[in-house]
Amino acid sequence: MPGTITLVAEVTNISKNGFWLLLGDEELLVPFDQFPWFKQATVAQITEVTWPTPDHLYWPHLDIDLSVDSIRRPQDFPLLARAQP
Repeated sequence: MPGTITLVAEVTNISKNGFWLLLGDEELLVPFDQFPWFKQATVAQITEVTWPTPDHLYWPHLDIDLSVDSIRRPQDFPLLARAQP
């Protein structure tokens, strides 16, 4: 029986401009101006992230799903929804 693949995502730093996300050996900046859903989130909400597949991240307390590629290349993924006031 094959083993289970376990992917671990970790938030390594949060600043007023965004947060850094460690995915394996890659660290990505998630800027609040490009990902406004996180701007009003608490530290606990931001740091509770799962990485179920290589290109899928999920924040359960915020109900946010993101493609890893959208963080790497946000210009390829235009913002289609706005954060609620």
